[in-house]
Amino acid sequence: MKSIVKTLLVLAVTTTTVFATTTPIKKKINIKESSIEWKGKKVLGSHTGTIQLKEGYLEMDGNKLTGGMFVVDMTSINVTDLEGDSKGKLEGHLKSDDFFGTASHPTATLLIKKATKTKSGFEVTADITIKDTTEEITFILKMKDNTATTSLKIDRTKFGVRYGSGSFFDNLGDNTISDNFELDVTLKF
Repeated sequence: MKSIVKTLLVLAVTTTTVFATTTPIKKKINIKESSIEWKGKKVLGSHTGTIQLKEGYLEMDGNKLTGGMFVVDMTSINVTDLEGDSKGKLEGHLKSDDFFGTASHPTATLLIKKATKTKSGFEVTADITIKDTTEEITFILKMKDNTATTSLKIDRTKFGVRYGSGSFFDNLGDNTISDNFELDVTLKF
């Protein structure tokens, strides 16, 4: 009798565990409705623009963020605060080897390693790869309905993008460019 009860108990626990375990689902990002806006600062001002996602997804287990991966098309760097020749010149310079070297490094990636629920959203720890260099980054991702948003700062010098950096070059004066650039990201899925 004890062995029957014990067997039924083990069966009940096993069945409950099987039904309680869910498989995370990948929520594919709608590339056309999503956006990435960037801002780079210098001593005498700033520049703004956009860059396009190539592909991406968020991995969800119910309401819990468990992972995700994004590929950014670095060749899509667009300047939005200038027009004409000035716009083309800055876009070309940002795509050159002085900055992101898009001919050799056409994409950048972000891979979510961990996400912890907080009052303001999810605290995300991810690996970001730019110009074949990977660094860990942490940011807050807010989610509501079919939209996820975040604002983050990235230190470009960690990825070998040192042009105009006062951290690496002396006597730049008014030509000094901030090491950090800002991204405002809106993801639709």
